[in-house]
Amino acid sequence: MAGLAAAFGSGAMTNSVAELEDSDCIFITGSNTTSSHPLVAMRINRAVQKGAKLIVADPRNIQIAEMADIRVHQNLGTDVALLNGIMNVIIRNNQHDLKFVESRTEGFEAFKKVIDHYTPEKASEITGVSPENIIRIAECFGSAKKGSIVYCMGITQHTSGVDNVKSLANLAMLTGNIGRSSTGVNPLRGQNNVQGACDMGGLPNVYPGYQAVNGPAIREKFESAWNAELSEKPGLTIPDMLKGLDTGSVKALYVVGENPMLSDPDTVHVEKALKAAELLVVQDIFMTPTAQLAHVVLPGASFAEKEGTFTNTERRVLRVRRAIDPVGDSRTDWQIIQDLSNRFGFQMDYDSPEDIMKEISDVTPSYGGITYKRLSGDGLQWPCPNLDHPGTQFLHKDKFTRGKGVFHAIEHKPPAEVVDDDFPLWMTTGRVYAHYHTGTMTRVSPSLDEEIKEGYLEIHPEDAKNIGVGLGDMIRIISRRGSITARTLITDRVRPGLVFMPFHFVECPANVLTNPAFDPVVKIPEYKVCAVKLEKVSYN
Repeated sequence: MAGLAAAFGSGAMTNSVAELEDSDCIFITGSNTTSSHPLVAMRINRAVQKGAKLIVADPRNIQIAEMADIRVHQNLGTDVALLNGIMNVIIRNNQHDLKFVESRTEGFEAFKKVIDHYTPEKASEITGVSPENIIRIAECFGSAKKGSIVYCMGITQHTSGVDNVKSLANLAMLTGNIGRSSTGVNPLRGQNNVQGACDMGGLPNVYPGYQAVNGPAIREKFESAWNAELSEKPGLTIPDMLKGLDTGSVKALYVVGENPMLSDPDTVHVEKALKAAELLVVQDIFMTPTAQLAHVVLPGASFAEKEGTFTNTERRVLRVRRAIDPVGDSRTDWQIIQDLSNRFGFQMDYDSPEDIMKEISDVTPSYGGITYKRLSGDGLQWPCPNLDHPGTQFLHKDKFTRGKGVFHAIEHKPPAEVVDDDFPLWMTTGRVYAHYHTGTMTRVSPSLDEEIKEGYLEIHPEDAKNIGVGLGDMIRIISRRGSITARTLITDRVRPGLVFMPFHFVECPANVLTNPAFDPVVKIPEYKVCAVKLEKVSYN
């Protein structure tokens, strides 16, 4: 991804959470913000109380949409068409920021040629959103002086995920809502410290700080720092790892703090692949379904038993301080990894997390000025290149990383799987307010478990009537990959023809059903769209 999309390809917010309060228009798409990011939702609520306009686009009627000025429910997998339709109107109304476009971007004419075809009427045919509402969104966001875009995995977890993000970048640049306070494109991270893990090189094609593994000068720098010979070949993505286990080209897998048996699509295939490993090592704090398949389980330490740093969704690096000693035989992750490395023959001799942080600062330009001493208060936001730098509240103030931002001309592509006579219902997945990711921690909390004890299928009253099921009845959900059973929750949060399942529950694992098709660029699976059919479960 070039231009703006590349600049926040790391997934970080361009702006800060607190800035949302002072936006005059907030566009939320693909984010169930109140359930998944309640503190961010609180800031958005304050902005609305101050008079900000709120636009929410989501296939479901989610809670935060209840306070929106404009809410629309696009068909699954049609985000590019919706955004192109919005931008068509903005350009037609001359609401785009021509000065910003001319001075800070390139590729506008090619982009405009594509956008010209996405009239509100054409976009409506694809998305199911009325032309009138597309026009309303365009006029509202196009007239904003400080417009913020907020999105989450409802945008990225598609075979068109990269295109979706690029389209949001197009919208921000088109309206000049980037490089200023209370504007920007602001992805909300799905898990704690995902940002920090990516920043530290937890991606197959980069070293810490998003420094490319195939850059000769960068590779030489890290070879010198680590006293090791490094490959210029990028590593494998998760789909490629699982494929490698299938074919035998991957022999061993080391899983740290992840539960792919519940979190990855097409669970039947995931289980088959994991069982094919000659060695499966899982490092975690609970015996997850994945750990139960492991040859070796290494007991890691929880956040309360660690020293170190987390980096949150707004690029803020924060100290973590140990509250209790590790329980039983558990040990902190860095100590386990260091001991393993030493036994494999690559010597590591860090004395503490602070020692590791010193190396991070030395080899990662965006973390160059971040030290434990400077993290004693509210932390620092990267980029923070030197010890005199105060950190960066928002990105792209005067220029983009590459100089000028690039407009991308993007056409709508349908999802990898669509409904048909055999599988007539659309299904999407997501989270609920009481549980977190695969429920490893929240489902062992009595108070949280009491809130929502089991998984369920949201189904519209019209579809429930057609199938002959009532509230709380058991129903079988079947996709091309497998089937599960769950209780029904009959609700108008979903439209006729659309069903929804949370994925936290091992008793009815939604990812048995989901499609492992993935975005060709970043290999994110299409969790948000698959086709299913329903059968009433009869008990004799």
